[in-house]
Amino acid sequence: MLKIRKKALDKILTQAEKDYPYETCGLLLGKIQEDLRIAFGAFETPNANPDRKNDRYEIDPKDYMRAEDRAREFGLEIVGVYHSHPDHPDRPSEFDRQRAFEGFSYIIVSVKGGKWVSYRSWELKGEVFEEEPVEVFG
Repeated sequence: MLKIRKKALDKILTQAEKDYPYETCGLLLGKIQEDLRIAFGAFETPNANPDRKNDRYEIDPKDYMRAEDRAREFGLEIVGVYHSHPDHPDRPSEFDRQRAFEGFSYIIVSVKGGKWVSYRSWELKGEVFEEEPVEVFG
């Protein structure tokens, strides 16, 4: 399950609209407590995919390290990844599955015509993504 601070979720949704028609991306900073991931913040990263920004995202390892450093400053860790699907549903693609890690939450935002329409969070279990409940707080 993912619990996410409303301010972090709002930042993700705004970023997804701003970056349309390209996929946006970033990292969730928070705490892990057994099967619960609590996201207190969203760390925006540029989409580093050089060729297919409209249907692929890539996070530069240097941006990942910056996010880890920022999380540590606040006693947090990276608990997940977020990205958008411009003009596509908020479910993971095969490409998303191939690049995912177990133990993270993956928020996907569906953006149509520059406005977000829905979002869901997913967790990789073995080789399969399963939707996880999302609770917004604060």
